[in-house]
Amino acid sequence: MPLARPARLSIQRARRRAQGFYRLMGGRYWFPHVLLAMLLGLGGFLLLHENFGGQWRYYVHEFAQGNFNFKLALLPALLIGGGMVTMALGLLWRSRLAWVMAVLLSATAVTNTIFSPVAHGETLLAYFAFVLVALLVTWRHFDRSSVAAGTLFALTSIAMLLMYATFGSYYLGAEFKPHIADLVTALYYSMVTMSTVGYGDITPQTTEARLFAVSVILLGVAVFATSLTAVIVPVVGQSFQRIIARRGSHMKRENHFVVIGNTPLAINTWSELAKRNLPVTRVVREAIEEAKSKDVDIVVGDPSMPEVLHEAGAEHAQAVLAMLVDDSENAFVVLAVKDLAPGVKTVAAVNDAHHLSRVKLVQPDVVIAPQVLGGELTAMLLSGEQVTSDFVMQRLFQGSAGKADPATPAAK
Repeated sequence: MPLARPARLSIQRARRRAQGFYRLMGGRYWFPHVLLAMLLGLGGFLLLHENFGGQWRYYVHEFAQGNFNFKLALLPALLIGGGMVTMALGLLWRSRLAWVMAVLLSATAVTNTIFSPVAHGETLLAYFAFVLVALLVTWRHFDRSSVAAGTLFALTSIAMLLMYATFGSYYLGAEFKPHIADLVTALYYSMVTMSTVGYGDITPQTTEARLFAVSVILLGVAVFATSLTAVIVPVVGQSFQRIIARRGSHMKRENHFVVIGNTPLAINTWSELAKRNLPVTRVVREAIEEAKSKDVDIVVGDPSMPEVLHEAGAEHAQAVLAMLVDDSENAFVVLAVKDLAPGVKTVAAVNDAHHLSRVKLVQPDVVIAPQVLGGELTAMLLSGEQVTSDFVMQRLFQGSAGKADPATPAAK
């Protein structure tokens, strides 16, 4: 059953307040990736603390002395907790790969807490379940492919596999021929098995040892292949985007127009300017299909960053048109252009009437609000009010002070 009108209005007002608070607090720079990174890192620390507590100094001391008295049952907690702390760094880069690993580690932590009782098991179980749900809900925010995150994943995966193989072969040492009696020999056997070299000087003799060796081989091949892909794919992807973005860079970026965004308004504006043989450079966040055409000059990057605007030649442009979906981002672009090139004309698109006055605070030279105008024109036509061309131009193009733009008469 549809909500009553007062309820809908209350929801809309609450949503606008939440969006306003989000922009006021600069949410796009820290939410939700920073919070989730803190939650994941804290979860890893809690898991390590519950399993090791104050004994970690003892284990470090024993390991340094060569006396390895480590409980095999603590190995899963060490691998999961250490992996969560490490992947928390990857979440700070909004890496999709780090997000996938964080989800897997959180799910594994839930399972480990269920089957390995600890002092505060119920609290930890609820915490890890909450982290897992939070990660799944915010998956859209982790869409970046980062070389740093890929490298972090590769190093973490290899370190965790090496720990698993070394500690496992050490504990099963009596089931090998010759026996594995020290950590150095265990490390040697692990490296030889993980790399599938297989010298044959140490061989498993029991079913358990053979199955363990098979698991190390399979995990070694999978981890090395995945790690290599995680590092190479972002490098190749970024190079590919740069190549695509610069296919049209033969155009001299001077006295041109810079159209920012991939909205219908931005696409149509670019198309109309191009039809009139005017030089246009598009700025988009991600490579698009049109970039394959040699006739389109495109720059890929964050349009609010000075280096991206500089690459697009904003300081030498006739005008920079900010036509993104988010009105606050359009305002940020105007501020960035004014800081980079104070004399360049700026045009800001407004998609929501409630943001019109706020966008004007950054003082763009022209504010264009076609979507806002559409509702007003529809109401005027239905009510029989007269619509004149002067009214349309004044309402469609507004100066930052609320007056008609000086170029408006020429546009008529």
